[in-house]
Amino acid sequence: MTETKRTTIVLFSGDYDKAMAAYIIANGAAAYDHEVTIFHTFWGLNALRKENPPELKKGRLETMFAKMMPRGADKLGLSNMHFGGMGPKMIKQVMKKHNAMTLPQLIEMAQEQDIKMVACTMTMDLLGLDKLELLDEIEYAGVAAYLGDAEDGNVNLFI
Repeated sequence: MTETKRTTIVLFSGDYDKAMAAYIIANGAAAYDHEVTIFHTFWGLNALRKENPPELKKGRLETMFAKMMPRGADKLGLSNMHFGGMGPKMIKQVMKKHNAMTLPQLIEMAQEQDIKMVACTMTMDLLGLDKLELLDEIEYAGVAAYLGDAEDGNVNLFI
């Protein structure tokens, strides 16, 4: 009997290129029959945000966070060479030229490969995010659930 290989990734960053790296690694690991968990926390939660979430009644601070944070994977900025929004446009143009998958496509592929995508509930509370604002078919858990997955992980990454 072969041992199940596990890969866990903590996606802390809200940068487009770092989130892409996390999802490229996750999809690659899943293709090699790893059970994969991506634990989205703090700014990494923005990759799971819906572009057009329903209007929700929130407090002033939560409303400010919601307006300041990017809505969805395609709206994330770059970690370097942001150039007032020109950097992400340039990298997406280069990706299109080379037929590379976009971050939203990589997220969709992850869902198709049954990659466990987890939103950190503590961070959701801190940032005032509601489940209705995040993608469907994801899981919600705290750090203990991530640690349970990571404990048996063959590969554990923090991005």
